[in-house]
Amino acid sequence: MPILTEPLQKKSAEMVAKVANPVKLVLFTQEMECQFCREARSVVEELAALSDKLSVEVYDIVKDSAKAAEYRVDKVPAICVTGEKDYGIRYYGVPAGYEFTTLLSLVELVGNRESGLKPESKAKLSSVPSPADIQMFVTLTCPVCPGAALTAARFAIESDKVSLSIIDAAEFPQLAGLYNVMAVPRTVVNRGHAFEGALPEERFLEEVLKGASPLVAP
Repeated sequence: MPILTEPLQKKSAEMVAKVANPVKLVLFTQEMECQFCREARSVVEELAALSDKLSVEVYDIVKDSAKAAEYRVDKVPAICVTGEKDYGIRYYGVPAGYEFTTLLSLVELVGNRESGLKPESKAKLSSVPSPADIQMFVTLTCPVCPGAALTAARFAIESDKVSLSIIDAAEFPQLAGLYNVMAVPRTVVNRGHAFEGALPEERFLEEVLKGASPLVAP
């Protein structure tokens, strides 16, 4: 039975029709002890079936450990949204609820290869002092999370020094607890600097730059 309803398929088809370049969704799953892997696979495969610009590759995080290391994936389900290159954009969990909109936005963004950021933001990102590893915690019922995730993804498209992991807090409660996630979206930069809310582009970038320092231990 399809996960995407007919109205959602129609809306999704209209959105992915705007994609100008090929997008590859690289999914990591696990045969055992992965409660949501089957649902995640169904979502990406049903979405990819709506456009010849979309393709799917599926790997087992255990059996294909070399691929997991290549994509720097350490938990499942994981969806890597890639284009002509890997922009470091990952989604951990099942992109359902409001988060299906996030996946659609990531596909469109990567497929069009343009961040859409303001010139001032592009200039600041061009001089990021060190890599910025962004972890954004979301939930499927958060209406403002997709907008925040899209802003962060624009940074990753614009700068090779920025990577983004969007993490469903409910599916990864231990990780959410580690970073004191009490409200979403909660963004953690380089495992240290954290802030909450769907901030405007300029303020969001300021917070990311504050946290752009060497990674600390998890």
